Amino acid sequence: MTLTKFNCDTCIEAPAAAASAASASPSDKNIFIGSIDQGTSSTRFLLFNQCGRIVASAQMEHTQIFPPDHVGWHEHDPLELWENTLTCMRNVIEAMKNSECYALDLTKSPALKAIGITNQRETTIAWNAETGRPYYNAIVWDDLRTTEIASSIARKGGEREGGGGGGGGAGEKKDRLRDKTGLPLASYFAGTKVRWLIDNVPELQRDLLDEHKRCQVRFGTVDTWLIYQLTGRKNSECCVVGQEGQRRSANVGGEFVTDVTNASRWLFMDLETLDWDQELVNIVCEGCNVIPPLSSLPKIESSSSVIHFCAKGFGIEVLEGIPIAGILGDQQAALFGQGAFAPGEAKNTYGTGLFLMMNTGTVRTPSTHGLLTTVGYRIGNDKPVYALEGSVSHSGSTIQWLRDQLQIIQNASESEKYAQKVKCNDGLYFVPAFAGLFAPYWRSDARACIVGMTASHNKYHFCRAALESTAYQTKDVFDAIDKDSHVSLKELRVDGGGTANALLMQFQADIINVPVVKPVVKETTALGAAFAAGLAVGVWKDLDEIKALWAEEERFLPSMEEETRNKNLQGWKKAIEKSMGWAEDVATSRL
Repeated sequence: MTLTKFNCDTCIEAPAAAASAASASPSDKNIFIGSIDQGTSSTRFLLFNQCGRIVASAQMEHTQIFPPDHVGWHEHDPLELWENTLTCMRNVIEAMKNSECYALDLTKSPALKAIGITNQRETTIAWNAETGRPYYNAIVWDDLRTTEIASSIARKGGEREGGGGGGGGAGEKKDRLRDKTGLPLASYFAGTKVRWLIDNVPELQRDLLDEHKRCQVRFGTVDTWLIYQLTGRKNSECCVVGQEGQRRSANVGGEFVTDVTNASRWLFMDLETLDWDQELVNIVCEGCNVIPPLSSLPKIESSSSVIHFCAKGFGIEVLEGIPIAGILGDQQAALFGQGAFAPGEAKNTYGTGLFLMMNTGTVRTPSTHGLLTTVGYRIGNDKPVYALEGSVSHSGSTIQWLRDQLQIIQNASESEKYAQKVKCNDGLYFVPAFAGLFAPYWRSDARACIVGMTASHNKYHFCRAALESTAYQTKDVFDAIDKDSHVSLKELRVDGGGTANALLMQFQADIINVPVVKPVVKETTALGAAFAAGLAVGVWKDLDEIKALWAEEERFLPSMEEETRNKNLQGWKKAIEKSMGWAEDVATSRL
């Protein structure tokens, strides 16, 4: 195992806390579903009971790699992600065995019925199937190195359409793949990262050019990487020596799969056929020395079905043979966990970024207001359920920036305490466009800015402006969803770490002018993956049974006067305009 500076925090919930009004029968009290939640900041493994309540959990942060001299680059170590996943799973198993509440030895009990996986989407890994070794670090979803790649694809589309006149504007060039993919051309999506890896990693390029080794190349998002490890076997002959001298290895021979929600974030999948499209791959990778074959992309499965089983020798003996029965990208998992199964139901997740998603049913809804048309989920062989999504790159990470870079707070909770010391922002606005502006603007040339500052402003105003920026960004997406879907949301269900901040939740309700509703179970991303897996193996019989498990904990009602709301929003719009046009030459340098 790798040496790490991060601890693995493990928690067992008391049976009373893990109970619910819809309590399970005595014969079912020891039925559990496992959920791997691999996020941008940390990895978690959670056990849920049949009531949809958390029984045990373990969480471990991982290293955020920002390569020096490469502004906007962001990477993760794929082996560290896998090792931390194993550590979290082992810790939960051991904690359950030693717990006075449960004393459950999973080596002797068939209590764990299945495992679901949810993951940070778009983060892209390339590895060799023969050795198990990654060719390069995982390129994280908010990494900016492929901005010029996306722009060049858009420019080529504009040139073929006849330039900038009569419908050949910049917006239409960015949208040249929208009809098939539902996505604009942006650095955010996995396909541009595949293109960069081929262009810049010599070993990967050589293997793709070699007719004998081409079949060994694997591209995948984090879900695919983890499933490959869970269903593979150790390859001790091919080890990587870490910086501390420890031997590290990945598994080989695993299943090479993803699900429709993750595949819909590549720029390679046709939303109608739910399959990889060679024409899309050719367009995104045009100009490479070699076009990746479709065999290098994972098989696309549904979100809820028995995909495979944890393999003998994968790393944890007690879990061998457990079904892997659910895969959902993190935001789709949150939608599922919130029980948003009907068209028009929506959720907003406050995590590293900010993600507002609405279920639009089995017919996909094109966006003309800067949103993404994506797959919400697919159960077995049923028709896929589509969604509209507004993705924002910085929410919780803005508070981390106050802590780590400005060092004006010591922890996230202090942001609320300091923000409460001032009644309003006093005209100070913070636009956290550290990676450009995502939905609904899609401006890669934007950069973070703080505007309206006077000598009377202090760190309390900075904290308040940072928190308020999350609510304002939600409002931008909220309005776009209203225009695209022609459905006015009557309430907004919320989840994620940001929901612990009462000031933010109240301000959010005030700015969007509808109630904001928190569920009892805040970890809806992990819960969604557990629901998908449990549904596939019969722990829950249908969506109605799952929906009945959702329960409200707290509701924030709007109380701001309309005049004040309009004044605040007018200031935000001016701040957004100031953030644009700063990055004329986005860093795209090679290794």
